[in-house]
Amino acid sequence: MARYTKAKCKLCRREGLKLFLKGDRCVSDKCAIDKGRTKPGEPAKKMRKKLSGYGIQLREKQKVKRIYGVQEKQFRKYYEVASKKRGVTGEILLQTLERRLDNVVFRSSLAPSRSASRQLVTHGHIAVNGRRVSVPSFIVKENDEISILESSKNIDIVNQSLQKGATLVPQWLDINLPKMSVKVKQLPGRADISYDINEQLIIELYSK
Repeated sequence: MARYTKAKCKLCRREGLKLFLKGDRCVSDKCAIDKGRTKPGEPAKKMRKKLSGYGIQLREKQKVKRIYGVQEKQFRKYYEVASKKRGVTGEILLQTLERRLDNVVFRSSLAPSRSASRQLVTHGHIAVNGRRVSVPSFIVKENDEISILESSKNIDIVNQSLQKGATLVPQWLDINLPKMSVKVKQLPGRADISYDINEQLIIELYSK
């Protein structure tokens, strides 16, 4: 699958907010957003034209894709599946993205960023219910247990991330620090997604 390999800070600058794509750098004084850096390609004193309705919807979709690190084809598939389920389509879409294995590993503080968590998964360091899973897009279910394999528990990036972020694990996840594992207590609700996202704009975009 294609993936973004250029400077991640440019993505935050383009959206005008922190997407937390680079772990510790995002909460340090090196963050491009905190420094007041302009958007890529935008001169410091030049104002951009006002976005159209379509432009606003497109930017919202791009922002969510970049937060979760998914490409257009996969993102549209998530929308199509969500639109066929009972309930609020936008909330189901965000819930599905939150339940991706790479996101759960990140939200559990087993990795400092989603890109780092994706690498842990693809390199075979993560197990779900005791079985190794190497697919970042794997969707976890309620009562699933996600853990670091015994042979991988000495990885520095995992231990450092747990020390710094174990207290930030969301309530829908139950972390077990000694076992370096986390259990999905319940499926995430809309209130568990703290990013400034207007999912209705995305639904309107795809509904045209």
